[in-house]
Amino acid sequence: MNNLCVAHRGFSGKAPENTFAAIRMAMELPYVSWIEIDVQLTRDGVPVVIHDYSLDRTTNGHGKVKDMDWSQLRRLDAGGWKSRIFRGEKIPSLEEVLELCKERLRLNIELKNAGNLYPGIEKTVTDLLASKGMTGEVVLTSFDPGTLRRCQEADPAVRRGLIFDSRWGDPAGRVRDLNCSFLSIGFSRLSPGLARFLSARGVEIMAWTVNKAKEMRRLADMHSDIMICTNRPDVWGDTFLGV
Repeated sequence: MNNLCVAHRGFSGKAPENTFAAIRMAMELPYVSWIEIDVQLTRDGVPVVIHDYSLDRTTNGHGKVKDMDWSQLRRLDAGGWKSRIFRGEKIPSLEEVLELCKERLRLNIELKNAGNLYPGIEKTVTDLLASKGMTGEVVLTSFDPGTLRRCQEADPAVRRGLIFDSRWGDPAGRVRDLNCSFLSIGFSRLSPGLARFLSARGVEIMAWTVNKAKEMRRLADMHSDIMICTNRPDVWGDTFLGV
């Protein structure tokens, strides 16, 4: 099966997103080859794995990630909101996730840096990847073109990908202009023509967030190289492998 399975924020359909529980649950499925995670910086400059700029939805804390030190974030419960069985789950640091996934899974790391909210995040993350010997095991993605350009400046060896979810615009042109080799696109925005065009030019395509078998099959029929990013990797397994 060429339409690789990407676990969106880990196995976020069943476990609290962007936690060790979600990542480990995804890793237990042998057909999951990628995990997508989100990274921000704490006030004291530690890259942490969390999606929202605010702590309120996915932790028992309040306020902005950028206004908290790592020691403060570490004390929060990032699992109880999902289910009582996940109480005590913590916000992971990116370093911890890299150590868990190294040589086991590839990572799509979205840098949450709209408007350069986190100055220096690009160098912080690329330096960490280099120190772990994992530059070749990840792709750094962002909606923000400036972030992608700064990633290239920080480390030209790191792969970069544009995230695109606009009804209008030219994603292929933007990928070309940014010299990216990866497009992360909302699945409803992807067409057969765009998939063929990008694949022929060596651009890897990931469609998100696809949780229904019908949509997974439609994307697989559209092009065999489209990666399927899903909260429910178990549905991917049932759809394509019957497991």
